[in-house]
Amino acid sequence: MNNKLKPALLGGLIVGVFSAVHSLIPIVSLCCCIWSIIGGVVAALIYIKSSPTPVQMGEGAMVGGLAGVVGGIIYVVIYLPIALLWGMATMQEQLNRSGVHLPFSGSILMVVGSIIGAIVLVLLSTLGGVIGTAIFEKRKGNTAAPPPPQNFGGPGI
Repeated sequence: MNNKLKPALLGGLIVGVFSAVHSLIPIVSLCCCIWSIIGGVVAALIYIKSSPTPVQMGEGAMVGGLAGVVGGIIYVVIYLPIALLWGMATMQEQLNRSGVHLPFSGSILMVVGSIIGAIVLVLLSTLGGVIGTAIFEKRKGNTAAPPPPQNFGGPGI
């Protein structure tokens, strides 16, 4: 397994599940978008722990972004059916009461909204990967000292 894939899957699981169920569980909904940043931080932490060399910011951003992609897919798969089944009735009722008539179905609005939400999750998870790298990567560059210069029979022996 690619060493970025495992952190991305675990971080993405946090991003996707908590972002999708945030509207169902009141205590989780208080944290709204923070779950995607936390998922990116966790992905960066796991990647840093498994990396034999210091992790650069770009690598942290990449693993956070991958976690966001995984989380975005999980989010759409979980959230969209819930939103379509549970939220459509509420949304349609509110639109009818307000007198707003959309030229398209409310389900199209739900699909577009969930795709936009998934894109936002990717962006925030990428930010989380950068934050996680800044917090948890304490190793600096190559710590091995360069070998001393060797003089093989030249002047100054």
